[in-house]
Amino acid sequence: MIRAEGLIKDYDGFRALDGVSFETDEPGIFGIIGHNGAGKTTLLKIMAGLMQPTAGTLVINGIDVVRDPVSLRRTLGYLPEESRLYDTMTVDSYLSFFGELYHLDRATIADRGERLLSSLQLDHGGKKIGELSKGMRRKVAIARSLIHDPSLLIYDEPTSGLDPMTSRYIIEYLARLRDEEERTILLSAHNLLQVEEICDRILILRKGREIAFGTMDELRSKFGTFSYHIRFTVPDASVLPEALAVSRDAGEYVTEAADMSALNAATALIAGAGGTVKRIESRYPSLEEMLLKIGK
Repeated sequence: MIRAEGLIKDYDGFRALDGVSFETDEPGIFGIIGHNGAGKTTLLKIMAGLMQPTAGTLVINGIDVVRDPVSLRRTLGYLPEESRLYDTMTVDSYLSFFGELYHLDRATIADRGERLLSSLQLDHGGKKIGELSKGMRRKVAIARSLIHDPSLLIYDEPTSGLDPMTSRYIIEYLARLRDEEERTILLSAHNLLQVEEICDRILILRKGREIAFGTMDELRSKFGTFSYHIRFTVPDASVLPEALAVSRDAGEYVTEAADMSALNAATALIAGAGGTVKRIESRYPSLEEMLLKIGK
């Protein structure tokens, strides 16, 4: 359960968060998105108990984060956008160090560390952390965030700067943590396709204020417009009327219709020009298109 009411954060006269409020009683993966400077990282730090808000209240799983951030940290795994790792330590000694900070015994640390590294497909070969690739280092940081078996995870740009294969694996791994281990995950990401794919609910911030919070279907109903995309070929596109806005994509032409009436009219015009409709797609706007519509 997460309940935020009127969260405000001021930095020397600059208001990074301006009365952010949202609430959910359901577990899952929650995305926080917005343009640069929208307040995403500030909100995540407050939710992780690393920063005090100027005003407002925040309760997560029954814990008042503003009044008692220490209690929250016992059940929290936090991954900042830039993870500072101890490059001279091996992966095993690094996880052992953090396990001991959480007062875990050696047997528990060894067992959890082995299972985490296996599930993350991290074969470090006994190397020091400074000798690992960026993707492997990110996996080490994720393993560290999970070593004490937290129920809540807060991840800031978990796939930032990673190659597509490693990025894909981490997103699938987070989905497994939600589905198989029932953890609650809060994440911020610039890759909106990933957010759209795995997040159960999404908070949109703009200049420190919440614009919307809900499922993709709820966001589409607020910001999206359903449309039909028509892909077709035609011998001579110049004979099509200018009212039929057409673009070119992968050797085909594409036009858009807002409803069934417009769809029928567009296909009739295409047929009249000697064209052939190849495919008609029902389409809602993506998160990226919604952000562009909301503006900076």
